[in-house]
Amino acid sequence: MDRLMGGLDQGIFRTQGAGVFPLVNLTEDKEHFYLRAELPGIQASDVDISATAKTITISGERRIPAEEETARYHRREREAGRFSRVINMPDAVNPAQIEAQCKDGVLTITIPKAEEAKPRQISIKTS
Repeated sequence: MDRLMGGLDQGIFRTQGAGVFPLVNLTEDKEHFYLRAELPGIQASDVDISATAKTITISGERRIPAEEETARYHRREREAGRFSRVINMPDAVNPAQIEAQCKDGVLTITIPKAEEAKPRQISIKTS
């Protein structure tokens, strides 16, 4: 029975998965968060970045040149269209000082932490 039901996703009941785009990594150090997103083949002018104290949004459009009308696809995995990704930040950030750069298809967003989110050194008083 499992084999019979497992085969349903192969035929007419199969749905096209949208996937998550762009793929991102979020890292941090004491002063900043670093959000890196894979955007191969996308121009910087086709990407918008917006930020609040708790979220970063990357949106834009991937454009793929159309094939000839007579082209037959043997595999079609690259899709064109609009995308949007909202990343919830682990701590408050300073949206006014965010910087972004794109190199070799990787968008790197440097996000300064808000003062209240930065670790503080606490001195110990002795008597």
